[in-house]
Order: sequence, then C-alpha cells, then structure tokens
Amino acid sequence: MGLILDFTTLLPYAGELWRGLATTVVLTVVTTLAGLMLAVVVAYLRLHASVWVRRTLGGYVELTRNTPFIVQLFFIFFGLPAFGIKIDAVTAAFLAMTLNLAAYSAEILRAGIEATGRGQLEAARTLGMSRLQSYRHVVLVPAFARIYPALTSQCIIVMLGSAVVSQISVFDLTYAANFIQSRNFRSFEVYLLATAVYLLLAVGMRQAFMLAGRRLFAYRRGERA
Repeated sequence: MGLILDFTTLLPYAGELWRGLATTVVLTVVTTLAGLMLAVVVAYLRLHASVWVRRTLGGYVELTRNTPFIVQLFFIFFGLPAFGIKIDAVTAAFLAMTLNLAAYSAEILRAGIEATGRGQLEAARTLGMSRLQSYRHVVLVPAFARIYPALTSQCIIVMLGSAVVSQISVFDLTYAANFIQSRNFRSFEVYLLATAVYLLLAVGMRQAFMLAGRRLFAYRRGERA
C-alpha cells in the first residue's frame, strides 16, 4: 500500500501549531539576545579578570561545550530542585539555552578578540580612550565582524536544539507536533510539517543575521574598498 498524504487532518490543530511555533520563536529571540550579551561579559572576563575568575569561567565554558544540551536542561529542571531551587519548565528552557549559547559564543568571540593587534589598543589609549571605550570600539566591534558568520551558525544551532525542551513539557513546536501525532496518528504529515517549519526558521534567521550584519558592519566594507 502506498502512503497517502492528508494534511487536512492537521487543520483542527492549527492553534496548537501556532502556539508551539510562537514559543519556539520567543525562546530563540530572547535566548539569542541574552546569550550574546552574556557571551560578551564572559569573553571579556576570561581575558582581563583575575586568575580565579578566568579559571571559573573557563570551567563553565568547557563543561558546557563538552556535555549534551539535554543533560544541561535536565540538570537545571530536575537537578536544581534538590538544592531547593525550583523553576518552571519555560524558565528552565530559557536558562539552559542562554547558558549554552553564551558558552559557545564566548569562546568564538574570545578568538575574535585575540586577533586584534595590541598596537590598535595602544593607539586607542593614546587617543584618550578609557579601557572600556577601547574594548568597545577598537576590540569588540571588529571582533564581532570577524566572527559574525560563526556566531550566526551557533545561534541557529541553539534554535534547532531548542526542540529538546519539549522533553520537560515546554509547549514548543516539537511538543505541538508530538501532541498532534498522538491524537491523529498522522506521523508523516506532522513531522514533515515540523521539519519544514524548522527549515524555514533556520533560513529566516540566517537571512535576518545577514541583513543585520550588512547594516552593522557596513563601515568595514568601506575600509576594505
């Protein structure tokens, strides 16, 4: 027997699909912003803070990069209550995704920062810039421009990895797909649609990052011209 596709069986569950999609989009947007801001702080401290701070943050980065995201998520949601820290599923998902993205992005950003010549920093200081101003204008912005493609890919990876938050009952796109499949048993249609939506989200994110990058780093194209 051949497979007969019938996507009309998904129409009664359009509300669940929209709810799941909205949750995935919100999770992605908020954790991307929070994760990148935290990454800037972590990268800076790993280069300029005291030894014990650098080692502590280095341990956080290595622990995050060398353990599965789902284990990190389970530790936050199921493990922290053992210490009296109880948080809801959505907050746990936000926290896990933010910490995961920050760890990877901080390491990517640190590589971009270290590529900045010390002569540029010294020149900035001689012009009267403070250490923070030098870091922001002479180091941070050019570093972001250098590692922007890698940073874009990492943000998309975190968005795709958000599918596992359904394992702690966050009603995201994957949870919605599982819920619908359990009701209408049309697994192929449901997961094909979910796959297409994740693909569109990834392509849309990449295009949005590319557009933002053209605007943010337009001056660098002028410098190279």
